[in-house]
Amino acid sequence: MSKLDELITELCPNGVEYKKLKEVASVSIGEFVHKNKQNPNGVYPVYNGGTSNTGFYDEFNRTANKIIISARGANAGFVNRVFVDFWAGNSCYTISVKEKYLDWNFTYYVLKNSENKLINEQQKGGIPAVSKKQVEEFYIPLPPLPVQQEIVRILDNFTELTAELTAELTAELTARRKQYEYYRDLLLTDLNEDTVKWISLKECTLPTSNIKWSLEDESATYKYIDLTSVDRDLHYISETQEINKNNAPSRAQQIVKAGDILFATTRPLLKRYCLIDSEYDEQICSTGFCVLRANTDIVLQKWILYHIASSSFYYHVEKYQQGASYPAISDANVKNYQIPVPPLEEQECIVAILDRFDALCNDLTSGLPAEIEARQKQYEYYRDKLLSFKEVKA
Repeated sequence: MSKLDELITELCPNGVEYKKLKEVASVSIGEFVHKNKQNPNGVYPVYNGGTSNTGFYDEFNRTANKIIISARGANAGFVNRVFVDFWAGNSCYTISVKEKYLDWNFTYYVLKNSENKLINEQQKGGIPAVSKKQVEEFYIPLPPLPVQQEIVRILDNFTELTAELTAELTAELTARRKQYEYYRDLLLTDLNEDTVKWISLKECTLPTSNIKWSLEDESATYKYIDLTSVDRDLHYISETQEINKNNAPSRAQQIVKAGDILFATTRPLLKRYCLIDSEYDEQICSTGFCVLRANTDIVLQKWILYHIASSSFYYHVEKYQQGASYPAISDANVKNYQIPVPPLEEQECIVAILDRFDALCNDLTSGLPAEIEARQKQYEYYRDKLLSFKEVKA
């Protein structure tokens, strides 16, 4: 039997009491963050609704050892803890534990364990938000202090170990990706000049078409792929919305087919691109994408895809994008990009090699990313187990 099991058996064998957070802690919103007060050499970190500090001040408005929760913005509901004096912004709740029988680190882990619930219950609108009342209404288990402290010790050690393993895997993944990018670019260009033709993307792709909403039946629905639908790191469609002729955004125009390659022409250096699979065949994408439909008599779909991912293509994009605050590149300039086109048999051989390497680096179900995700899920599973108690009424 572990020390924790012994403590639970001795001190709370029949369960524990639960109380609302507002009964055992105070929840306060921070103060406005002034850009002109930010000082890169300041002592005190500034937290204002993000997942990390946004700069430094020469003064603080909260003392050390506090829990913070993002109040608004895309990260509303994110839970963090701060071990030093800091400045809390007006998009940040601070939780100060006020009961002597409650360990603040234990409270942090309980709230962190419920982070997804907070995020999923964001109040939607112009800016996602989590209300103070939502935070205050959270129930906190109250095992005896020795039990809390032992759980904190276990989770602190587990957190540190998980962070170390994740850092090692992430470093390995970064190295693999750099290696992969080097060999990808080499394989795509180190070709037999006698068998290669250099042609533009326009010359090796087919025309695409737009939907005519006025002719659509009101009952017809489509999956809409907008710019935020495409994951920038793993290059797959993570989420879409359902649209019809009555609610379709003005940019919901382009019909896509399985095998099409989408490249985001707005803020293009963010590298938002993907290959359309059968799930999104005959669906609709934003006009913020350039749709590349391979002429498979000339070129493989993935031959284009891998060239879109290459360093050479992004040099081309950087050269031809326009606009300072919100840069973009035209479809015409994307399609003017020249690629080498060897015989289809050679393309197939090179694509097969790149597919294997790409799976190791990027596939959600194999390779290093899956190992990193498995470590995080393992940690979250044990954290949930440690923080689950049978409830007894006071």
